[in-house]
Amino acid sequence: MATAVELLPREYGYVVLVLVLYIILNFCMAGKVGKARKKYKVPYPTLYASESDNKDAKVFNCVQRGHQNSLELMPLFFVLLLLGGLKHPCISAGLGLLYIVTRYFYFKGYSTGDPENRLAVGKYGFLALLGHIVCTISFGVTLLLRG
Repeated sequence: MATAVELLPREYGYVVLVLVLYIILNFCMAGKVGKARKKYKVPYPTLYASESDNKDAKVFNCVQRGHQNSLELMPLFFVLLLLGGLKHPCISAGLGLLYIVTRYFYFKGYSTGDPENRLAVGKYGFLALLGHIVCTISFGVTLLLRG
């Protein structure tokens, strides 16, 4: 009897490594938020700074929002990466790397304090998600059509 790992394509290892890479990026973003809390004097548990109370609220809020947006999309990315990767591991891993690069630049641009800066490269992350959706649909259809 084969174990689950033996049933996975060898290339699925790339998918797993991409997932771990995104987790590392998430930790880095969380660290930047922590540094911004100290720099702009926004104590825990305050999620967003009030512009009436803090002159640097907009900059802090942009750093926080860049990370928060990445957290909001993380479950979607993980599910699509892991499922689509079962049938298309190399394509899914490549799309995952593209997504990670775009998320890095999305966060970096947002962290400048000008929300428009998040879109220069960050807007292309949705193309990677679209590719993941196609891979996951392909996996689902394959499961339904197997005889």
